[in-house]
Amino acid sequence: MKNQKINHLTTAAVIAALYVVLTLLCNALGLANHSIQVRFSEALTILPLFTPAAIPGLYVGCLLSNILTGCIPWDILFGPIATLLGALGTYFLGRKYKWTATLPPILSNTIIIPLILSYAYHIKGSVFYFMLTVGIGEIISCGVLGMLLYVTLNKYRKHLF
Repeated sequence: MKNQKINHLTTAAVIAALYVVLTLLCNALGLANHSIQVRFSEALTILPLFTPAAIPGLYVGCLLSNILTGCIPWDILFGPIATLLGALGTYFLGRKYKWTATLPPILSNTIIIPLILSYAYHIKGSVFYFMLTVGIGEIISCGVLGMLLYVTLNKYRKHLF
């Protein structure tokens, strides 16, 4: 039982670290923040299909990423909540319908992040425009890259998780 808890904690920590590294890479390329976002790290939101340890790992990874990339407090608070809601949705929806597992993170980020951009950062543009730009980025990150990650990891599921 103790080894199981340690394994869960270690897996969550590794996922958080991967999320941070991938977000910092995107930040260096100018893709991690603002109205157009394609965070490669969001592909990791498919991981709750493999392990529940991904849920806290993704939340902590997003929290640390937002702190390290210089986000404002509202984004540090609500950005990780969007990722957490997406991860929970992936975990519960994906258990029944694997191919719809990317919808929760796409939807949660498409709804929450534009509100942050508009009302917290006061970036010029409409919330609808931000929903469009963030939504496209999430479809690329979660939908395309996330499903590619799922197909790849599923082959090695027994060895990794």
